[in-house]
Amino acid sequence: MSSSTTTADNATPVFYDDGAHHPQQGTLFGFWMYLMSDCLIFAILFATYAVLGRSYAAGPSGADLFELPKVALNTAFLLLSSITYGFAMIQMLNGKKAGVLVWLAITGVFGLAFLTVELNEFAHLISEGAGPWRSAFLSSFFTLVGTHGLHVTFGTVWLVTLMVQVGRLGLTRENKRRLICLSMFWHFLDLVWIGVFTIVYLMGSMR
Repeated sequence: MSSSTTTADNATPVFYDDGAHHPQQGTLFGFWMYLMSDCLIFAILFATYAVLGRSYAAGPSGADLFELPKVALNTAFLLLSSITYGFAMIQMLNGKKAGVLVWLAITGVFGLAFLTVELNEFAHLISEGAGPWRSAFLSSFFTLVGTHGLHVTFGTVWLVTLMVQVGRLGLTRENKRRLICLSMFWHFLDLVWIGVFTIVYLMGSMR
């Protein structure tokens, strides 16, 4: 029982919490709320791109700029990272600390590969004079894709931090809860990227 009432010598009843609550459920619910707020942010960015995506200002379009093979490779990196994170979660459920660390490390490598390709793409576009200041299309493109990239960067930093914590403390209840939260965040980024790949790159290359 999470709470009870005690009385002593006609004293005013005292209510206390015996600690039998469930912080993991509260944390996961709070993290779901955060993900919903992130969904709203990306929904706004997608809507902005939908409005401005054809405002080229006599500049290059997506069909002129996008290199689909490179984007497809980057998509594969992110999707594979989601699979490897799933393997890390399986190892966590089996209580295998070493397996968790190995699969988290592989996930981090895929995440860094994704960021490297994306940064190279941005650098190439800017060197070609197709920076975010060139047109409304490019402004919305850099904002949407860059915001996703920042989320992947944050997720990678979080992943490395968790590897250190798991390495030092093991698969404690707190670390398992953090791994679950990062899992939801990482898979969420994969879903967003599928939208980016389809709406921005594939549809943009057809115009």
